[in-house]
Amino acid sequence: MLDLTVTTQWHQRAEKFFLSGNYIQAANIYEEAIAAEPEIKVHYCYLGLMLLLLGQDAEARETWLLAVKEETSEQFEAFKAELFKTLQTEAERREALEEYSVAKKIRLILRELYPHDIHNLLNLVQIEIKLETYQGENLHNLGVIEILKSEPKVEVNLELLVKTLKSILDYAPAHPSTLDLVEVCLPHCQNNPSVLLIIVLSSVMEISYSQRLPMVAANLCELCLKLSPNNLEILASLSHFYQHAGQYKKGVEAGKLFYSLVQKLVSKVFASRLILGGLISSGGNWEESYSIHQRQKSLIEDLIKENPTNLDSRIVTTISYSSFFMPYLEDNARENRRIQNQLLQLCQININNYAQEQIEKYRQGNLQRRKYKKSNKKINIGYLSSCLRIHSVGWLARWLFEYRNQDKFNTTAYFINTNTKFDPLHEWYVKHVDKFYKSNNAFEIAEQIYQDEIDILVDLDSITIDAICEVVGRKPAPIQVTWLGWDASGSPAVDYFIADPYVLPEYAQEYYQEKIWRLPQTYIAVDGFEVSVPTIRREQLDIPSDAVVYFSGQRGFKRHPHTTRLQLKIIKEVPNSYFLIKGVSEEEGIKKFFEQLAEEEGVEFSKLRFLPIDSTEPIHRANLEIVDVVLDTYPYNGATTTLETLWMCIPIVTRVGEQFAARNSYTMMMNAGITEGIAWTDEEYVDWGVRLGKDEVLRQQIVWKLKQSRKTSPLWNGKQFTHDMENAYEQMWLRYLEEP
Repeated sequence: MLDLTVTTQWHQRAEKFFLSGNYIQAANIYEEAIAAEPEIKVHYCYLGLMLLLLGQDAEARETWLLAVKEETSEQFEAFKAELFKTLQTEAERREALEEYSVAKKIRLILRELYPHDIHNLLNLVQIEIKLETYQGENLHNLGVIEILKSEPKVEVNLELLVKTLKSILDYAPAHPSTLDLVEVCLPHCQNNPSVLLIIVLSSVMEISYSQRLPMVAANLCELCLKLSPNNLEILASLSHFYQHAGQYKKGVEAGKLFYSLVQKLVSKVFASRLILGGLISSGGNWEESYSIHQRQKSLIEDLIKENPTNLDSRIVTTISYSSFFMPYLEDNARENRRIQNQLLQLCQININNYAQEQIEKYRQGNLQRRKYKKSNKKINIGYLSSCLRIHSVGWLARWLFEYRNQDKFNTTAYFINTNTKFDPLHEWYVKHVDKFYKSNNAFEIAEQIYQDEIDILVDLDSITIDAICEVVGRKPAPIQVTWLGWDASGSPAVDYFIADPYVLPEYAQEYYQEKIWRLPQTYIAVDGFEVSVPTIRREQLDIPSDAVVYFSGQRGFKRHPHTTRLQLKIIKEVPNSYFLIKGVSEEEGIKKFFEQLAEEEGVEFSKLRFLPIDSTEPIHRANLEIVDVVLDTYPYNGATTTLETLWMCIPIVTRVGEQFAARNSYTMMMNAGITEGIAWTDEEYVDWGVRLGKDEVLRQQIVWKLKQSRKTSPLWNGKQFTHDMENAYEQMWLRYLEEP
């Protein structure tokens, strides 16, 4: 409705035409009004507005100028204020109607009237975002940054300010001006810091993980610390983001400060895990990592003994993955599984307490559904993951979706922390399911799974992401399975863990909480990998063409110093050999780590080459062509990297252990028909490494066998693997239907 300061018959007559979009008739009435009452300035305001809406911008300006012709400066300012009020009311009406192009046009006129009106400018920024025409430069071009940091401090509506900030964080978090805006907002929020902190903290997780901009998220947290020093939530997030960005030293520093400030045992468990994550991921701080690892185990044991039952959901999610790094430090399957099982049992007890009503609803509902579910109906399969994108899990899981039996199964994907704007592989998954659902909220995901009547929920992430514990703990599906993304989670709400005859020893059920479901041949298979054009050659690395090239491409936290020593012993024993090292870690730290061990083992540091991370996975695979032998890691083997090695037909040496993570390469080699290179002791690991380096004929025989394996091996038969998985689903479902 029009905001009229003078109510006359002219405005009443014009209003109905104006609201119906008949601007010509409304303009005619205002022209009559001006002729009859030329001294009433508001008539000029509305006539100009009608002309503006008709696209007659020049005529609109002439009308407004006519109103103040020969007026005093005081009268001019009064009219300008009246015009601003009239246009602002109309801009707000258009925004409410979502007619943003019209609203933008009006607000640009308002900016001409009062260039420094911060509220109009903030609204203009929001309109640009709605129209998807916003660019980061807008904040400076409009003068928003300069006005907000001017002295004396401008009065600004805090609600509008943080609303605009939230819109910009969602739309353009990476632009430098976004950080500028947060910084100039700080003084305006000093009296009520929580308003800004809530907005920023609600955005940074999405920015770091879904949009994969961890340094932007870290910089935002650093700014928030200026407003709220030693804020525990910010420090914890900051430690995460720095580590996600590869800034491990800073991540450890933030984690240590966080640890020093917390008092509760449960918080110390979380903080200690943050510190350990940064130390071990850097690849070169193993001595301190061992120390923190022992402290972490002790803290977890104390927490299990304390057995708190009043933890909220946020705390539960943070402790669910507190033991994540244990398999990287020691191959102690029984002990690690005991701790993991007890830790997840504690999480489940708390979930049962605070989500009791939801859990009971799901239990009763699923029991009711079982009564009318018949075995000959389609089985509803749900896949839950944050990794169905450019990620190891994303590359490996494709065939299960490619070859799915649509006559027997309905397939729904539940995506966590996944932004479609940045990932073509994720788009592929979207197109290969019957339905999909996206959310970062565990309650919402669980409810959607239940409403979709999912029969078997397959968790691909285990404890590698905190939201998973929350979702599966509510048991929204009657059957819940863990596969691929890590070892079993240990959650009492998970029924089965998918394995095969090799990846777990025969006696493993003794220390697994979940029922181990062994597929007949392999727990993973692919049809192959995309391979690009190589970008490196031996001569570029100053390596002779007749040299023996060893390679290890793993993240820093897989480079256990004991196994690294074994690798260096191999290099020492094989003449004319070189060692290529690649993987995410702290560059200087990993070089110092290898330099020290090489000196201790008597290996010339000049025989080592440190390679940068390749821009894409297909290029990484192509660059493996210069490699003669791959040396696997232990106690945590490669998985995707081993599959890539075997697909590229390169001999590999692996050390087999007891835990799942120490047997990945073993099962893959067995399923590729290769036993050469499988070591059960440290001595065998070195022996195989030396033998493969010195015996070119043996290497050629393995290369030939691997090439032949592409035709017959279960490892390269995604279709048969999918059939085996779906056969397992059918058997699980039949067992469920037959339960009393």
